[in-house]
Amino acid sequence: MEAQEEITEEDVLQFMDQFTRVPPLLLKIVVSGNSNVITSFRGQIEDYKKSLSKEDRFKIRKVMDMPTDELQEILQKAYSQSHQEQLKILADPKAKPFIEKNLAELEKILF
Repeated sequence: MEAQEEITEEDVLQFMDQFTRVPPLLLKIVVSGNSNVITSFRGQIEDYKKSLSKEDRFKIRKVMDMPTDELQEILQKAYSQSHQEQLKILADPKAKPFIEKNLAELEKILF
């Protein structure tokens, strides 16, 4: 896989899937409370890590290395296409600290 490959909305959504399964009201609560939700799923994440291909790891790394503002722009585009309320919540600038905290925690587990 080329290092130059651009990350798409689909790539981001693939890794944000767990957040989009959470009911919007609950997601609003954890985002506004800047909760660390990754620690609650540590075991599941570690199991998931075992099944990742090199390509998956590359894409995850690329998403994690993105500036949060850029990631949120992609989430906003994805929301525009899907109208999935959870994406709108995560695309809101107020969600930036939540995203950054949880991506940092995820990085500790995955890398």
